[in-house]
Amino acid sequence: MINRLRGKLIEKQPPFLLLEMANAFTYEVQASMHTFYQLPELGQEVMLYTQFIVREDGHYLYGFSDAQERALFSQLLKVNNVGPKVALGILSKIESSELIACVEQQDIATLQRVPGIGRKTAERLVIEMRDRLSALVNNESQKSIATMGDKTDMSRQYQQDAISALIALGYKPQEANRAVLKIKADHSSVEMLIRSALKNMDTH
Repeated sequence: MINRLRGKLIEKQPPFLLLEMANAFTYEVQASMHTFYQLPELGQEVMLYTQFIVREDGHYLYGFSDAQERALFSQLLKVNNVGPKVALGILSKIESSELIACVEQQDIATLQRVPGIGRKTAERLVIEMRDRLSALVNNESQKSIATMGDKTDMSRQYQQDAISALIALGYKPQEANRAVLKIKADHSSVEMLIRSALKNMDTH
C-alpha cells in the first residue's frame, strides 16, 4: 500500500496533480481543493498522505495535506452512496474541522451544499459518521506542504482552469461559469480563484 509520497510537483490541474519521484517515476494523484490551496509552486518538493484505491475500471491514488483529511476521506468512503469523487467533493467544499462540526451538530444544510449530496445522503452521512469521528477529533494535523506564493495577476487561463476543476468536482458547467466569471478581484493562483468561486456558490 502507498502510504505517503514525497516528490517534486511538476503539474497541478485540479483535482489532479503530478509528482515526480527521485527514481524518475511520476505519480498522478487526485487531491481535494483544501490540499491544492496548500501546494507549493511547481518544481518544489511536496509530501502527501495518500490512499490507493483499486477498482474494476482502474487504479487511483488520492493525496491529502494531512493525516486527518486522509482519515476522513477513508471514513467517508464507508458511507452508503459516497464514492471517491463525492468524498473528494465534500473535502473540497468543507474543511476537516468544519466537516467534523457538521456531523457533531447534525448540520444537514451545510452538507447539502456539496454537489452529489442530497438530503437523504446528508442524513445518512451524519448518522454513519457520528460514531467514527471520536478518534479523529484528537488527532493533530501534520502540515507537510508549503504555503502559496505571492499574488500575481489573474489570467483568463486561471478562469478556464477553475471552471474545469469545478465541473470535475461535480458542478454543472453553467454554475461553474457563473461563479468564476462573477469574481472581479485578482488572484495569485487558480486554487485561490476556485476557493472564491466556492464561496460564491455558498451565497446562493
